[in-house]
Amino acid sequence: MAAKFILTEADRSAVSAAVARAEEQTAGEIVTIMADRSDQYHDVALWWSAFAAFAALAVLGWFSPFYLALIDRFTGGWQTDWHPGEVLGLALVAVVLKFIGMYLILLWKPLRLALVPGALKHRRVRARAVTSFKIGAERRTHGRTGVMIYLSLAEHRAEIVADEAISSQVPPEVWGAAMASLIGEIRQGRAGHGLVLAIEAVGAVLAQHFPRAEGDINELPDRLIEV
Repeated sequence: MAAKFILTEADRSAVSAAVARAEEQTAGEIVTIMADRSDQYHDVALWWSAFAAFAALAVLGWFSPFYLALIDRFTGGWQTDWHPGEVLGLALVAVVLKFIGMYLILLWKPLRLALVPGALKHRRVRARAVTSFKIGAERRTHGRTGVMIYLSLAEHRAEIVADEAISSQVPPEVWGAAMASLIGEIRQGRAGHGLVLAIEAVGAVLAQHFPRAEGDINELPDRLIEV
């Protein structure tokens, strides 16, 4: 999902108001979380650095006469007989430098993120969303059900996570429809409106299965949580 998540203060207020309205009709809780990124992907930087190092080693092995001749040219031709240990030492230095150089380049986060496979982004965002739900909602309510709408800015991903009480009663396509409205608005640059639409859809589902009862209290904040 290629998108830019841009939320203004008016959007944040609209999200909070939408959560409050939705929860007036249900005993469930709706949580909205927006994260800058779901993972730092340091392991991906290590994978690419290792790949670059092995690629350098392979190139040195295939074209070793060329590189040795190049070194001889720079040294004025003084080194004409290369021993295996010297060749191995040069290859090791080149591989280490290639690994370190690639890793330093990938410290630039936009490039590192661009090199992360889409499937891995999806898994990391989903895992972070589930963890955030367990910490931020599931363990903080008593005898209630909850649904979380999660946005990850850097990965351009959105997730809806629900606990078993509601997910066991609602087919996946219902959440898919809520996600479709959210994603469609985000792609048009209307992230705030997309969140409001998703909240309204989730609220309608919760109200149908877990209508509000007398004495219900609001256990979780209505505001958008930014982490």
